[in-house]
Amino acid sequence: MSNNLAPGSQPTRPAVAWIGLGIMGSPMSENLIKAGYDVTGFTLEQDKLDRLSAAGGTAVKSIAEAVKDADVIVTMVPASPQVEAIAYGPDGILENARSGALIVDMSSITPQTSVDLAKNAAEKGIRVIDAPVSGGEAGAIEAVLSIMVGGEQADFDEAKPLLEALGKTIVLCGPHGSGQTVKAANQLIVAVNIQACAEAVVFLEKSGVDLKAALDVLNGGLAGSTVLTRKKDNFLNRDFKPGFRIDLHHKDMGIVTDAARNVGAALPVGAVVAQLVASLRAQGDGGLDHSALLRAVERLSGNQVA
Repeated sequence: MSNNLAPGSQPTRPAVAWIGLGIMGSPMSENLIKAGYDVTGFTLEQDKLDRLSAAGGTAVKSIAEAVKDADVIVTMVPASPQVEAIAYGPDGILENARSGALIVDMSSITPQTSVDLAKNAAEKGIRVIDAPVSGGEAGAIEAVLSIMVGGEQADFDEAKPLLEALGKTIVLCGPHGSGQTVKAANQLIVAVNIQACAEAVVFLEKSGVDLKAALDVLNGGLAGSTVLTRKKDNFLNRDFKPGFRIDLHHKDMGIVTDAARNVGAALPVGAVVAQLVASLRAQGDGGLDHSALLRAVERLSGNQVA
């Protein structure tokens, strides 16, 4: 990336390749376009490519075409297998990106996958930071995500202006894999918080309390949380349109459970919530928003669930 300036000119923004245009990736890439970045994107769904084009980006037909001239390559795909699929092999990022490029992997994956990717990329002269996010679809749309980063300080500093177009809280947490470790902890806290809120909702309703009034006053005190603020309407309206799917949270609970076992950290409450998430998924609700943990509590409480 070059920021060399001619007199009276503006700093040159890096050319960005964006791989993965899902619920999070599409609005995030659009926020980069709004911030003045040239974004070339690839994903598997044509309608998502059409959306990128309509927002002012450039849609292409392959990873190789997307990354060949990119200064920064942002990846936002569901899990470790997808990161490995887009990174490796003859059609992948590492074989087609130029030496000196910076990969900003914003997927939520295992810490070890991030460490391995950084090591393999370095052999090609390509740098990597892991930069998973928290804030869900709303945070992506509003560009207020929390971004937890693992990698080298110089690479973090280089990526930070781009990350500031996507989020508000952006922190380098340590070496490669650290961002993913912090994201795993984030997903643990969020799942336990949603489960507690869901249990409170069923308790309040069965007690005959005005649920909206109760949630309003609870959210104004120590029980208040970003989870309750973001998910209150989901609970009230039983609206579980996915902002962050149970399937993905199930994957993340597996990551945090395995990582905690590896370092000898006990997660007694987290382990129970991981099982509740898995149970909800097994009952066919994996495509719903993670606030649908309410449905599991309702079933356990004898409520009829549509």
